[in-house]
Amino acid sequence: MINKISQVAFPLLLGGAILGWMYRGLNASELAEALEHKMNWTWMWLSFPFGVWAQVFRALRWRQVLFPLGEKPRIHTCLNAVFLSYASSLVIPRVGEVLRCAVLKRYEGVDFSRSVGTVVTERMVDMLAVLGIAACVVLMQFGTFRTFFEQTGMGLTSYIHRFTATECWLAALCLLMLGGLMWVFVRRLTLFRRTQAMFRGLCEGLFSLRKVRNVPLFLIYSLGIWVAYFLHLYLTFFCFNSTSGLGCAAAWVAFVVGSFAVLVPTPNGAGPWHFAVKTVLVMYGVSQLDAGLFVLIVHALQTLLVLLLGLYALGALQFTRPVRSGTVQEGSDR
Repeated sequence: MINKISQVAFPLLLGGAILGWMYRGLNASELAEALEHKMNWTWMWLSFPFGVWAQVFRALRWRQVLFPLGEKPRIHTCLNAVFLSYASSLVIPRVGEVLRCAVLKRYEGVDFSRSVGTVVTERMVDMLAVLGIAACVVLMQFGTFRTFFEQTGMGLTSYIHRFTATECWLAALCLLMLGGLMWVFVRRLTLFRRTQAMFRGLCEGLFSLRKVRNVPLFLIYSLGIWVAYFLHLYLTFFCFNSTSGLGCAAAWVAFVVGSFAVLVPTPNGAGPWHFAVKTVLVMYGVSQLDAGLFVLIVHALQTLLVLLLGLYALGALQFTRPVRSGTVQEGSDR
């Protein structure tokens, strides 16, 4: 019970603490003024479809990765599973990855361990994509990133100087011991047949990428996910006079920094994303107040979109008839 409560409470407290610290001096009247008079809602509405398309592309790519395993889930089930996974992660970070596999198990009869393996494969592809995008943006905006790390105190040298040589060796030894314990733990788990079967299914899912039939389509879906995510953020720059003139380069820097900030386990990156993107905007000349209002409004509305998609999926799944076990799902492309 304590573990379950902490999984929900800690991310909320962490995100809430960061947001409370960032907006401790903000007046409600300033926020209301920005929403009513300083914001062009047309651009915000135009950005919403790209937030939806990012999840649609992810569902289509996930379905394609499942094909080599002999699994052919229906498109609408995959879509609803992805919608629901993002919404559920607003409560418990990262729980959505497991939940969407459970949805396919419930409604499509897809093997759970295999689908988890495909999710891990997808995340590996996404990680490579983000690293590739980040490398390109850093090379083009190296000075900006150097300033960002200096202002946030995240420079590598600033961390190294905080530790003595003994402490560094001790940390390395602890990591080595942790790796050894994990190896022993995994070796013992494989003695159980059930775990062996799950491990085989996980490996099948991981290696399913090698058997993807239409590689160009897979790449198009992968590219579409990140282009949609970028446009989902970039179009919001035109909602405010303070950010409308920053240009595409500033949006790319904010996008990359925000993509890494959401890795911190808070609901939809709340707190770390605000801090990181606000810092980028301030470096490009946006005032502290305008930058803070931008990240607060944009993140809140994008989170609301994720929540609405999750509620839609939850309702749609109530009208979805589960596929019977052993049924061949040929022609189930609707």
